[in-house]
Amino acid sequence: MRHFSDEERRARLARRHGLAAGARYADVAAATTAMTAWHATEAATVHLALRARVADLAVADVERALYDDRTLVKQLAMRRTLWAFAVELLPAVWGSAAARVGDQQHRQLVRDATAADLADDPERWAEEAYAAVLDLLADGRPRTAREVREQLPQLAGRVTRGRPGAKWAGSSPIGPRVLTTLGAAGRVVRGPNAGHWRLNKPSWLRTEDWVPEVPPAWGSAEGYAALVDRWLWTFGPGTEADLVWWTGATRTAVRAALASLDAEEVRLDGGATGWVRRGDTASEPPAASWVALLPTLDPTTMGWKQRDFYLDPRHVAHLFDTNGNAGNTAWCDGRVVGAWAQDDEAAVRVLLREQVSSTTRAALEAEATRLTEWLDGVRITNVYASPQMKGVALP
Repeated sequence: MRHFSDEERRARLARRHGLAAGARYADVAAATTAMTAWHATEAATVHLALRARVADLAVADVERALYDDRTLVKQLAMRRTLWAFAVELLPAVWGSAAARVGDQQHRQLVRDATAADLADDPERWAEEAYAAVLDLLADGRPRTAREVREQLPQLAGRVTRGRPGAKWAGSSPIGPRVLTTLGAAGRVVRGPNAGHWRLNKPSWLRTEDWVPEVPPAWGSAEGYAALVDRWLWTFGPGTEADLVWWTGATRTAVRAALASLDAEEVRLDGGATGWVRRGDTASEPPAASWVALLPTLDPTTMGWKQRDFYLDPRHVAHLFDTNGNAGNTAWCDGRVVGAWAQDDEAAVRVLLREQVSSTTRAALEAEATRLTEWLDGVRITNVYASPQMKGVALP
């Protein structure tokens, strides 16, 4: 059985993720194909993650792919996370990870409607709410969630979460939940952004009005096989546990996908079993020394559940929030060595957690200067800021 060392895995990461010197991708489409998908829960992540991998990328290039050419589409999918996918991958996603999330969202919506006493028959209420939204959007005009609520009185109710006085207690309008559920099901889609590129302020349309030529959803098994196949190229070798975590699927679904693809077992450092595409076992030469500053929820940082080959476990509490969301990270030669944040003047500052050579430090500072110039005074607001980014000292 082929053995992949941690060093080889880092060499693959550097080249396939477009991070090593000379490995950058030519454009948004090529980088998206290589990375499978971009986390989009924080709007700026899409732009910053692409900027780290595409030569001479401008904000306008990402905006054009998202809102003009529509080759990149935002979709709720794996682990109830918002992603930006290449449009051709959507049928696979709709039939697998998004369908699973959509079913979960529908059941929760019905439970919330029941708890809020919105209707005598909450299941019927939900179906009628879906139909009302689709009917409203049938004119092809994008509307924000607020506009949808204002024009559909049946979406004006509120739901309460948590016990009174609990940390996460509070109420919220149920209208956005209806849109989220329809979005997960692939029936509506996030269209033009109503705010600055660093903020998620979507307007909504029917999917066929935004991406009219996309085929319908694939079957679940076929969809998961496509996602697993893409993951194996982007992140392989990785473990079954990595795949189950990343896809948000059941172990049964992942195993079925691996079997259908005739994926190849390999051995990892430490004795774990990993998986790669059949025949994808060639050695990659070590990449030349490189550094990168990657954004919150970057797909590289979030590509695996088991991260020891690129992340010292002692750094996790400093660089991830308590829910496992990665903040901004600083990388050197395939390993995370710290974080980065912006100061009050919007300048990027590197926050190291490891001792690095003077050459590496200078390279990171130079990259920070380049990123500062690219941001051109824009300050990114991070929902998932890590303790290191916040300057919180941990024991």
